[in-house]
Amino acid sequence: MPLGHLGVNVSDLAAARAYYDELMPLLKYTPLLADDTQFAYWPAGGKAGTYVFFYPAPEPGYTPNRAGLQHLAFMVRTRAEVDAVHAWASARGDEIVHAPREFPQYPPPYYATFWIGYDGIMLEAVCHKNA
Repeated sequence: MPLGHLGVNVSDLAAARAYYDELMPLLKYTPLLADDTQFAYWPAGGKAGTYVFFYPAPEPGYTPNRAGLQHLAFMVRTRAEVDAVHAWASARGDEIVHAPREFPQYPPPYYATFWIGYDGIMLEAVCHKNA
């Protein structure tokens, strides 16, 4: 069975929503809900996929070095979409971990970019197509 949804804690709900409201359409996600306690996105156009929920963190201080979330990877349909997400993250000044490129150590084709997003969470946009 596919993964139904993910829940991510964030340090500032409003600031995180502003960040993800810009990013998620580039990844073909659309808003699902938003209120004072959470916000969420689901795949656009009725596409099957994992929903992503964001909640206020009970304690600040995310670190990828502890057990738990290592990174979030979003599949996109084209390499051009990977490049567009990279351009968006770069223009924001986000730390780029890997610029768009092939990753031969992963099952091919694997064209991706990785960056450090809101609250220091590593994010990835990946295309599993050759074109």
